[in-house]
Amino acid sequence: MNPIIQILNESNISKEKTQELFQALTENPMMAMALIQTMGIAPEKLQQIMGLVMTNPNLIKEAVEELGLDFSKVEAAKEKLKEGLNK
Repeated sequence: MNPIIQILNESNISKEKTQELFQALTENPMMAMALIQTMGIAPEKLQQIMGLVMTNPNLIKEAVEELGLDFSKVEAAKEKLKEGLNK
């Protein structure tokens, strides 16, 4: 199991909420950041997730694929985010 999904499971985040989070990530990364903060995940677990993502960004792709979502949307969202930051 993907370690990000595993941490979410250990934090009692339902499969539906996990899918909602990664769906938000594929559509709007900023929305996903706001959403994860409302999930009641312990700060140390949230920090652990962020550390995993920063040291191994490929885990996002693996999690998206494990959940059956479209990773190409993540790439498109990253480009939108970059464009927004460069304005």
